Amino acid sequence: MPTALSILDLASIARGQTARDSFDNSVALARAAERSGYRRVWYAEHHNMKSIASSATSVLIGYVAAHTETIRLGAGGIMLPNHSPLVIAEQFGTLETLYPGRIDLGLGRAPGSDQKTMYALRRDPASADSFPRDVLELQGYLTGNSQVPGVNAVPRAETAVPLYILGSSLFGAQLAAHLGLPYAFASHFAPDALHEAVAVYRDTFQPSQQLAEPYVMAGVNVFAAEDHDDAVEQKAVAYRARARAMIARGPASADFSDAEIDAFLASPNGHQLASMTKYTAVGTPAEIRSYLDDFAAGIHADELITAHHATRIDDRVRSVELTGTAMVAAAEPVAN
Repeated sequence: MPTALSILDLASIARGQTARDSFDNSVALARAAERSGYRRVWYAEHHNMKSIASSATSVLIGYVAAHTETIRLGAGGIMLPNHSPLVIAEQFGTLETLYPGRIDLGLGRAPGSDQKTMYALRRDPASADSFPRDVLELQGYLTGNSQVPGVNAVPRAETAVPLYILGSSLFGAQLAAHLGLPYAFASHFAPDALHEAVAVYRDTFQPSQQLAEPYVMAGVNVFAAEDHDDAVEQKAVAYRARARAMIARGPASADFSDAEIDAFLASPNGHQLASMTKYTAVGTPAEIRSYLDDFAAGIHADELITAHHATRIDDRVRSVELTGTAMVAAAEPVAN
C-alpha cells in the first residue's frame, strides 16, 4: 500500500442489538481487516453513550486480540486525564505481555463524555492541563524509566508499547512534535484544523527514541460497496442515525422522519453537525481508492485511519474488504 491503511472501530450498538452483539461485530471487523492487509484496528474510549460499547477500552482490545492472530490493536484513544498513568501502564503492559508486538496506545486529553459523566468519573475539570506531564509519566512506566521513585508498572512488557498522540487542534500537534511521537488527527469528525495541525507537527517535530521522523495519521470515513448507489444509501442511513443519536443523546430516538433529519442537516442549524463528516469516501472500490489517494496526498499522510459506518455489520465488513483490496491493488506494480 502506498499509504498504510488502518481502522477506527467505534464498536457501535445498532438499534435492536446488544453490547455483546457489538463485541462480536468488532471481532468480525478485525478479522476482515487482518485478512485484507490493514495495519491496525483502534477503539476509542467513550462514556455514557448508549450507542458505543468501547468504554472499557483495554478490555475490548484484549477480547479482540484473543480472537485474531496478527493485526495490531490499540486505543484510539485512551482519554488519559480520566485515569492514573500508572493504571493505564499496568493495563497496556498486561496487553503487550499477552499479545507481544500487537498493542498500540493512542492518547487524548478530551473527556470522551459530558460534564455530568466527567463528575461520575471523578475527573477534575482542570485535569487536561496536566496531560503533557501525564504522558511523560506513562511513558516512563512503559519503558522502565519511572519518574516516580520506587513506583513501577507491573507487568511491564519486554518491548515498550508505542505511544501516539491524538488530537483535533494545534495543541496535540505541538505536543506530539515536542515529544517526538506519531500524531493522529481526528479528521473523521473534527476536520477544520487538519491541514494547519499537520503542518505545525511536521515543522516543529523533534526526533525521539521512539520515532526519528514525523509520522502523520488521519481519520477518514468510508462507505464502500460494489454498487455506487448502494454505498450512497448506506451513507444516508448511517448519517441519519448518527444525527438522531446526537440530537437525542442516545440511539433510541425515532421521533424524526428521514425527511426531517435530512432537512435539519441541510439547514443552518444542522450545518455544524453535517460538516463534521466532511472527509467521507463513498462509492465503488475505484471511487474509494481515488478519494483516499487524494486525501492522503493532500496532507502527505503516512497512514489513514478509516472509519466504516454502515449500519449493518455485513455492509461494514464488506466495506473494509473492498477498501483494503482497492488500496492493495493500487500499490501493486503493473506487469509489463
